[in-house]
Amino acid sequence: MKVSLFITCLADVFYPGVGKDVIEILERNGCEVDFPENQTCCGQPAYNSGYHKDTKKVAKHMIHTFEHADYVVMPSGSCGAMIHEYVHLFEDDPIWREKAATLATKTFEFTQFLVDVLKKEDVGAVFSKKVTYHTSCHMTRLLGVKDAPMKLLENVKGLEFTSLPNKETCCGFGGTFSVKMVPISEQMVNEKIEHIEETEAEVLIGADCGCLMNIGGRIERQGKPIQVMHIAQVLNSK
Repeated sequence: MKVSLFITCLADVFYPGVGKDVIEILERNGCEVDFPENQTCCGQPAYNSGYHKDTKKVAKHMIHTFEHADYVVMPSGSCGAMIHEYVHLFEDDPIWREKAATLATKTFEFTQFLVDVLKKEDVGAVFSKKVTYHTSCHMTRLLGVKDAPMKLLENVKGLEFTSLPNKETCCGFGGTFSVKMVPISEQMVNEKIEHIEETEAEVLIGADCGCLMNIGGRIERQGKPIQVMHIAQVLNSK
């Protein structure tokens, strides 16, 4: 099975090891992975800020870049949701709407691809720590991926899982929201960290690098002894 990796901006710049973990897991499970070097941002920051004309330029580039792919997989439910949004972005352009729909049907968030396409719920991971999991907004509410991460974590040997109180609430990142609404964002992430502490988890796991960067950065500034990891890093642990 041929898979094209969309690394996403944040993983590329801040979490390149996550991309490596994703590739290693996919290859162990029978995938041939390629990395289109022309890939760029999915356009979400511009789109969420109302710059739809500029977003269309980015979207057309991404559609062209991944036109060859059988499947497109990324370590981000947020970016996955954005690519699915291309269909609505081009609702008045039948030609590009069809191209966008074709890309959307073969685009998957990493855990979604493992569980729903590869039918893998146990990837042989071993991770002997007490953890909790942050459910990111775009991944659950827009992309609709809720069960796949849980199914994978249930099969990680040695892992002790505690559900995160108020897990459905936003961490305060929201892309440009955290820049434009700093005081509100700060209060939201502080509340999220309070709930993480309630679980007494050693590690917070998530599937979106934006959320992890936001929560992890605040945890570090507060001097909390909580490790923050992308789910791909946990699933690639032995």
